[in-house]
Amino acid sequence: MFIAINGFSKNGVEFIPSAIENGAKAIIVEPDVDIHSLNISSEIPVISVENTRKALAQVACEFYEHPSKKLKLIGVTGTKGKTTTTFMIKSILEEHGYKVGLIGSIAVYINGKKIEDTDRTTPESIEIQKYLNQMVQQETEVAILEVSSQATKLERVTGCNFDIGVFTNLSEDHISPKEHPNMEDYFNCKLQLLKMAKCGVINQDDEKVRTIQELLPNKPIKTFGIDHTADIQANSKDVIITDSAIDFTIHYQGKQEQIEASIPGKFSVYNALGAITACAYLDVTADEIRTALKDLKVLGRSELVPNPLGITIMIDYAHTPSSLESILTAVNSYAKGRVICAWGVGGDRDSAKRPIMGEISGRLADFTVLMSDQVRTEDPLKILKEIEVRHYPNW
Repeated sequence: MFIAINGFSKNGVEFIPSAIENGAKAIIVEPDVDIHSLNISSEIPVISVENTRKALAQVACEFYEHPSKKLKLIGVTGTKGKTTTTFMIKSILEEHGYKVGLIGSIAVYINGKKIEDTDRTTPESIEIQKYLNQMVQQETEVAILEVSSQATKLERVTGCNFDIGVFTNLSEDHISPKEHPNMEDYFNCKLQLLKMAKCGVINQDDEKVRTIQELLPNKPIKTFGIDHTADIQANSKDVIITDSAIDFTIHYQGKQEQIEASIPGKFSVYNALGAITACAYLDVTADEIRTALKDLKVLGRSELVPNPLGITIMIDYAHTPSSLESILTAVNSYAKGRVICAWGVGGDRDSAKRPIMGEISGRLADFTVLMSDQVRTEDPLKILKEIEVRHYPNW
């Protein structure tokens, strides 16, 4: 079967002839396609559906016999912290004894083994169902999925049977003609995960995310936070952040428990709290949480780079104004020398954030180095000028 999906630059209808040449026995198109103009043999059925992306997801679920119904599925969404939170959940549940699978922006893992690297936060629907089916075949018990706003908007997770949905936070990102027209659309797309899930986990310290309890009054929801009362709450007076770790206390299963994690920054405390709250649904113990988080490392997330010079070199995926401000604020809280920030932004994406991030780096770092990062179809020099123009006129 060939499903003709309209992409941002190509129309799937253009590829129908070659699909048939390569063996396609049925075609799915959307209602605006003139079927008669395609000159398709009457022996090949052409099915018209309202949304081909949704159809792809539904067909994929059927083809792989709905694998998400055969295991527990945890989805994690939010502007920041999705990857780290999913890895923390994975580590905690593995420590508890579960066989765990993970599909995210770094790679796909099944039962402790990396299956393959990935190139986007959430894969296409047919890939998701394929991976979930592999997990079922290998007797995985819990699957964790990073869920981007584009994933819900483009029907990639349609048909997924989420048991738990985690919403980490919300800040401006992905506002562009090819992504979301405004913040409300961005939020509503992420909210879709919580609507799909049987129960939810939300950040009580995020003003917008906090409203989800009012928006979904009948949904079982657990909360986490530092500054606001929550089901899993870190004592703000006990939070310790160094250049290599975080240390905080929570009230868990009737006791005060101390938790450490080897990923620095206040945002890492939030990620850990979100992961702990999600895992609380599955009755993990405080000792399992402690062991799982203490030495956990996540590629590209506050990742410290060993070096013979003895200086602190950190790689972080910060790509929004709020995440850049968070990481630089965290670094400034313990830095003993100059803070040098080297970064860039991708092309064909939210351009409004560029000068904002330039201001943040200029204000919080002692020295800023602007570089190119996935320029796509844009002029790299144009991107750099949009970062610097409003705040650095003398450069």
